[in-house]
Amino acid sequence: MSDIQHDNTNKSKLLDYVICCIGAFAWRFSISNAQAYRYLNHYQGLSFLEKHYEIEHTFSVDDVIDDLTTVCLHNGGALTL
Repeated sequence: MSDIQHDNTNKSKLLDYVICCIGAFAWRFSISNAQAYRYLNHYQGLSFLEKHYEIEHTFSVDDVIDDLTTVCLHNGGALTL
């Protein structure tokens, strides 16, 4: 596999993972996917997922949503568990 194909595969996996996490976050807080995306983007949750993908994707979805909630709270978010 070429480096470009490998990089595209990794980006695709990351994108699928982020989309899953946005949906799970929306479900947890009873908000729309669009609202979850905007919230996570604004309060650095999406950046956190991208930066820490290698470890976060090994955790349960519930643990990841807990982590996202904590990250967003530390960056001014208001949604709590």
